[in-house]
Amino acid sequence: MKQRIRSTTVFCVRRDGKVVMAGDGQVTLGSEVLKSTARKLRRLYNDKILAGFAGSTADALSLTLRFEAKLEQFNGNLPRAVVELAKEWRTDKILRHLEALLLVADNKNTYIVSGNGDVIEPDENIAAIGSGASYAIAAGTALMHHTKLSARQIAEEAMRIAGKTCIYTNENVTFEELA
Repeated sequence: MKQRIRSTTVFCVRRDGKVVMAGDGQVTLGSEVLKSTARKLRRLYNDKILAGFAGSTADALSLTLRFEAKLEQFNGNLPRAVVELAKEWRTDKILRHLEALLLVADNKNTYIVSGNGDVIEPDENIAAIGSGASYAIAAGTALMHHTKLSARQIAEEAMRIAGKTCIYTNENVTFEELA
């Protein structure tokens, strides 16, 4: 029986001209924690674009490499690169079977990209993927609406709450920021 790999919360927030992406470090297989310090965030295209991934690590890394190629092909145009990646991901016979999600952001845009061909731009300045996404989004949304915390502080607290709530998320978090 194939065991499903579960891991991760990747969270992104924008506030006051700053973009912060955070990702926890836990990787699990079944009920076992295999690693607690995985790095699930990348800076791409001359450090102008942030990318975080959730799902099968090999699949996510493969998608990140393809996304990087799309960014190069379209000169860093994030909206165009995510649409082209989603189209290729949905129609390619091999890519269709990859089990991962990407969360990407630049100074102007944030997108969630899935293998179903979805390119989702969140309504608010918050997005998340992975098993703890709903916890981080709920916490981040409340903090955005009811505090004056900075983007970094919101990301820290949202990830702390997700790490305490989701069993597939830990509190060993890395952060990347764009200003």
